[in-house]
Amino acid sequence: MKRNYSGCALCDATWGDYWREVEGERMFFCCSVCADAFENMVNTVKKNTGWDRIDSISIEGNYSRGRDCVATNGKEKLEFFFRHEDGQITEFRIKSQGTRPVP
Repeated sequence: MKRNYSGCALCDATWGDYWREVEGERMFFCCSVCADAFENMVNTVKKNTGWDRIDSISIEGNYSRGRDCVATNGKEKLEFFFRHEDGQITEFRIKSQGTRPVP
């Protein structure tokens, strides 16, 4: 899964040393809370879209104000917002869903 961060898959922090397999890929997280939130977010996206996988995800924002994201699967895309508390999704809002232009 292509991500826009080089640090923690959720928050881009470079501290910590927590690893988890998500969607068949070993990913770096700063802590178990970020890993839980990321995995729960991925599962929520798949549940809302019916997708079997996510090709890429772009995440903007932080813990306190929430995160604006764009997930893609082939030509499909989902723009959404989410917040979490201790790794559990507390708010998930779809902003738009449809196809994306192929580069």
